[in-house]
Amino acid sequence: MFHHQVLREFTVKVFVAMGCSTADAELAATILIDADLKGIDSHGIARLKGYVRLWEQDRILTKPEITVVHETPSTAVLDGGSGLGLVVAPKAMEIAIEKARNAGTGWVSVRNSNHYGIAGYHAMMALEHDMIGISMTNASPLVAPTFSAERLLGTNPIAVAIPALEQPPFVADFATTTVANGKLEVMKRRAAPIPEGWAQDQNGQPSTKATSIEEGGALLPLGGSRTLGSHKGYCLGSIVDIFSGVFSGANYGPWVPPFVSFLEPPSDPVGKGIGHFLGAIRVDAFRPAQEFKSHMDQWINRFRGSKTIEGESEVLIPGDPERASKAIREQEGIPLLKAVVEDLTSIAQKFKLDPLTTIK
Repeated sequence: MFHHQVLREFTVKVFVAMGCSTADAELAATILIDADLKGIDSHGIARLKGYVRLWEQDRILTKPEITVVHETPSTAVLDGGSGLGLVVAPKAMEIAIEKARNAGTGWVSVRNSNHYGIAGYHAMMALEHDMIGISMTNASPLVAPTFSAERLLGTNPIAVAIPALEQPPFVADFATTTVANGKLEVMKRRAAPIPEGWAQDQNGQPSTKATSIEEGGALLPLGGSRTLGSHKGYCLGSIVDIFSGVFSGANYGPWVPPFVSFLEPPSDPVGKGIGHFLGAIRVDAFRPAQEFKSHMDQWINRFRGSKTIEGESEVLIPGDPERASKAIREQEGIPLLKAVVEDLTSIAQKFKLDPLTTIK
């Protein structure tokens, strides 16, 4: 087990060694470790190796020029200057919040960015302003549309954060695939098979191999099969891709530059970097904030109190599992797989940093 603050401080040192400002390094580290605290291990410190690799390949600039290239009173297009998505996306969300403060809603599309961590972090930035936050991004083309043998889409997550009054906020954060690619990476490190419905092989047949994607296969859209509604996951992923890439001037579809190491960036890009789409909606643009949040409490309480199926104790609200994990891991520490620890040890050696220490 590793204390979250130890992991955060280590991550800050790595980003600073890469050339980030202290403020940017602290923000990026906070987002990564927040994922680990919430139990989203696929998007936490295990991703640090990938950011270092992209930096070494000059695909990430640690002192980017982030600029607004087009805007209206309620919208903007932000060029991330090839910066860390962990830094670019919060900047975009700040702009969306400010526009919502003035216009009721604010929407920012982003181009020329990189992987931005967990979508939910950015959406939740709106909560303290009595706003609903929306966050989405396109990603490495690892997903085959329904009936396709080609990888054309990313896992393309969507996050929506909605404030409540006495209850904790409603926070939905999910990939538009059956699972995120990071889950396959975790299973590969464990040398374990994956459930059927997560991926297909290079011939489009169901696969239970964690290495399916690296061997030419593809992740499957949410639903896993046409019978179980994968066409709906395909549609959701496509919407995210269009909002994130086509709106902003970023790459989209199979042209999105990959985060994974086993794919090379496309030689014929159709845009700049990867794209995000972030939004903020002022609750009081529709009804008084206190009134809305009171009714959100009623909504949440009614769902929590619903009759459960046999063997289950309660109905969860989106955000509950992450809150429960955070409460435990803040106290007991964050578990890391042996392969992740080995990667972090290698990074420490690369940047001449002290190795991580476990909780005694």
